[in-house]
Amino acid sequence: MRNLHRKWLYSLSFLLLTFTMSGCDLIGDVLEFGFWTAIIIIVILVLIVYFILRMFRGR
Repeated sequence: MRNLHRKWLYSLSFLLLTFTMSGCDLIGDVLEFGFWTAIIIIVILVLIVYFILRMFRGR
């Protein structure tokens, strides 16, 4: 019975999102989130490589 209520709630939420957000807004938000996530990951990776190289050069 609990699963039925969850499925109904998820379906209702999806239907509400479908009617309230236009496709372009949703795609734009997803792409913007992906862009900023990629920038943050790249900065973190560059910092990790920098610290590793700094450790090896110090010896």
